[in-house]
Amino acid sequence: MIPKRVSDRFTRTVGKYQLILKNAKDRDVNEANTVFIIRDMLAEVFGYDEHLDITSEFAIKGTYCDLAIKLDSSVEFLIEVKAIGLNLKDSHLRQAVDYGARNGVPWIILTNGMVWEVHKIRFEQPITYDLVCSFDFSVLDPKNPEHQERLFIICKEGLVKAAREEYHERVLTLNRFILGSLILSDEVLGVIRRELRKLSDGVLVEPEDISRVLSNEVLKRDVVEGEEAAKAQARVKRFYCKSARKPRQKSTTDACQEAKPEAPPSQNKQSSDETTRPQ
Repeated sequence: MIPKRVSDRFTRTVGKYQLILKNAKDRDVNEANTVFIIRDMLAEVFGYDEHLDITSEFAIKGTYCDLAIKLDSSVEFLIEVKAIGLNLKDSHLRQAVDYGARNGVPWIILTNGMVWEVHKIRFEQPITYDLVCSFDFSVLDPKNPEHQERLFIICKEGLVKAAREEYHERVLTLNRFILGSLILSDEVLGVIRRELRKLSDGVLVEPEDISRVLSNEVLKRDVVEGEEAAKAQARVKRFYCKSARKPRQKSTTDACQEAKPEAPPSQNKQSSDETTRPQ
């Protein structure tokens, strides 16, 4: 939930900086002047203290990154800024990722003022990264909840609420690769098989045949092939393997039955036994 004061701040400041950015682009300002604008935006739009939280003196192996967000001595974002008239390129992103990887800082922002990209580095071998969020600041509607959410993951208040981590997890989970892998998993194929059997009045279709049709005729090729698809398949497989290893939890009814003591013999039964006992 975005705090009202943050939502109100967006309403006050986004339009102002849309005009500033448009004028800067019309004048084709250089990178240094773009950095000044970004610094002001970080303070006025995103809620950082310009003197305490924002620095341009974060050294990276003999050079300095354009800007960094630093809270309580922890670097939260490295920000690579390009001139406002320059289109962002893969080479710019690789430079920013290299800065983060060298310093163990996972969160990277690449921007030219208009376009903002938030990336998270995965410290794997080799180093990889995810595009968490991107937006064009010039077309944002400050009252649109989806647009506010994208801004919020960069905000100081968003850091406190772990908004970027939550957003990132959603991106990792709700995407075509994960959904494709779930559809092709044994568990879901089993459900489809049962439903097809009901639909066809008892015709039994093999899971391999269902998988083949889904892979070749229903899902797009890039959903089931390639590096991202392989990563998604591995994640789904790990999930189901982990679930299979979990011990079955006893139901509340089972637990109650096990805990329930045996009832003592009823007085009526005892009386009946006594009356029928031979004299």
